[in-house]
Amino acid sequence: MSDSLSSPSSLPVLYSFRRCPYAIRARLALAHSAMACELREINLRNKPQALLDASAKGTVPVLVSADGAVIDQSLDIMLHALAANDPDGWLSPTQGELSEMLSLIERNDGFFKKALDRCKYPERHSAEEVNQAQADALIWLSELNDQLEQTGYLFGLNPSLADMALRPFVRQYARIDQAQWDEQPWPHLQDWLQRWIDSALFAEVMETYPGWTPGTTGPTFANKGVQAST
Repeated sequence: MSDSLSSPSSLPVLYSFRRCPYAIRARLALAHSAMACELREINLRNKPQALLDASAKGTVPVLVSADGAVIDQSLDIMLHALAANDPDGWLSPTQGELSEMLSLIERNDGFFKKALDRCKYPERHSAEEVNQAQADALIWLSELNDQLEQTGYLFGLNPSLADMALRPFVRQYARIDQAQWDEQPWPHLQDWLQRWIDSALFAEVMETYPGWTPGTTGPTFANKGVQAST
């Protein structure tokens, strides 16, 4: 690993941004699996060269292993961490298969994320596009509410990869207009989100860290193994 990428502590390096839903879900898996890393909280408006050297896409999260291998997709970071240690069986739901979870996550990251961005930043889009996005978001969230009705989780009796991969995006939607969110007829979805927000795991991954300065060592993250009874 080059000097610009390496961590003096010989830990993997995670480039992250606290509020980014992709970075949140990567941190969830790292924290839960206790895969310790050096966390480098970056300023998205002033991206450090070390991040750009690691991944030309220049977005977070990016995980650089101690041997220099780079993983720059959030879902891949989750799968990497859970393959090493999956204490609550996120990859082995009590209902459904991994392939079904990945299919749901793919639709979240495409269909719902597009709608979410247009709902969150309506000024960047036409009125027609925003109206369609709002309708698409309602369809998606209603479907999730129905899927949660039986057990409170997306794939069975316990939290799974799908729950943790989707919750940061649903949270982002809820935060657009909290009062409107609270009024929606989605009791199972609202409870599912709130249980996560109230959890120790959420508190762990949403802790505030100072911005990383090149040439310094960031704080160690994800060395506790936080359980997820959420």
